[in-house]
Amino acid sequence: MQGHLGAFFTEVDPVFSGLPTGRHEAACASGSIALLAASAEIEAGRYDLQAVVGIEQMKTVPASLGGSYLGTAAWYEKEAEGIDFPFPKLFGRLGDEYDKRYGLADEHLAEISRLNYDNAKLNPNAQTRTWYMNKEHALARDDMNAEVGGRIRLADCSQVTDGAVCVFLASREYATKYATARGINLSDIPRIKGWGHNTARLLFADKVRESREAEYVLPHVRSTITSAMARAGIADVFGSDGGEQIHGIETHDCFTTSEYMAIDHFGITAPGESWKAVEDGWLEIDGKTPVNPSGGLIGAGHPVGATGVRQLLDAHKQVTETAGHYQIPGARNVQTLNIGGSGTTSVSFVVGVD
Repeated sequence: MQGHLGAFFTEVDPVFSGLPTGRHEAACASGSIALLAASAEIEAGRYDLQAVVGIEQMKTVPASLGGSYLGTAAWYEKEAEGIDFPFPKLFGRLGDEYDKRYGLADEHLAEISRLNYDNAKLNPNAQTRTWYMNKEHALARDDMNAEVGGRIRLADCSQVTDGAVCVFLASREYATKYATARGINLSDIPRIKGWGHNTARLLFADKVRESREAEYVLPHVRSTITSAMARAGIADVFGSDGGEQIHGIETHDCFTTSEYMAIDHFGITAPGESWKAVEDGWLEIDGKTPVNPSGGLIGAGHPVGATGVRQLLDAHKQVTETAGHYQIPGARNVQTLNIGGSGTTSVSFVVGVD
């Protein structure tokens, strides 16, 4: 029953009393919406420095009640009320739509799960870094990998996670002073090169109905991704025009089906052909286009309000070569995709160094 969460920032330390704060909400995309708001205030000249805090505490209630709370990110009365774990069912329907249009094999979803768990073992902050998972377990149809909703099983799900993260955004003027004071080059400080933001219809059925004749299952998500690339001056993920490319991706794998969707929506493959990238190892850390080297939401964890900010932080780590054992070799541009609801709110950032 606690609202007014933005004010809690001033409770961290008495010295913060009097700072202007605000809280932003967009379901699982809340962190990214906060980042957009902070960057807009910097661009407007209101402030030179913004602290963006993503935080979530999920383990204080039973899983079924937590699932009901999360259901408010859908159209609650129509898609979630009285339904156990509504979001696995909604994202199971995303997999069903892919199956209907293009075909979808369980082994490809299992491989996505396996990869995220493997990457998480390289990330000292990942929730599942000591957990066991392989493709065979993800493919199992038994009590150890029970059905959660439709085609979604335990191995397909992101984690229930308590977590927090903080990043700082600064104006060019502030960053210049920061760099000068530390004797570093401004060009070595990562910047947000591009951003995209779209909102689709709230009901999943309406999204599917609207995209019936479209090239992509979730065209608004595709547009979010391409808008961020365009603002960054990047033509496509591979830089096929001879310009810059995307060297890695941190995407919103709340379920394996959402990562499967993201693969073709990023343009790694043609629509409906995400399985090719999965089978050919393109998503591995040393692959053609690494996806979720951190472990993603499945492996690293999914503290809902913190996820978008965590993705930006991991993008920063990659382009500054400070990601440790999950470092993408030579990463200079990394793109994020953060989704709220069943593909309803989508936000993407391109983070890079010059």
